Amino acid sequence: MATLTIRRLDAEVHERLRRQAALHGRSMEAEARAILGDATSPGVRPRVTLGEVMRRFREETGGVDLETPPRVEPARAAPLE
Repeated sequence: MATLTIRRLDAEVHERLRRQAALHGRSMEAEARAILGDATSPGVRPRVTLGEVMRRFREETGGVDLETPPRVEPARAAPLE
């Protein structure tokens, strides 16, 4: 088995890991091993953001041209009271 040392871990990340480990009833080390194992599993796909989906759509379709409807009445300032 290999050993991994993580330096300069943000205190907030450390605390979230501690709480998550407690919820799962295991040590922080076991929790970190589980997280790393899950994240590097062959079947796991990385998260795709909405921006990435939109970029791919634009690339695949060439984008979409939308008509701007004519303005029926002049623009007004929003009431702030």
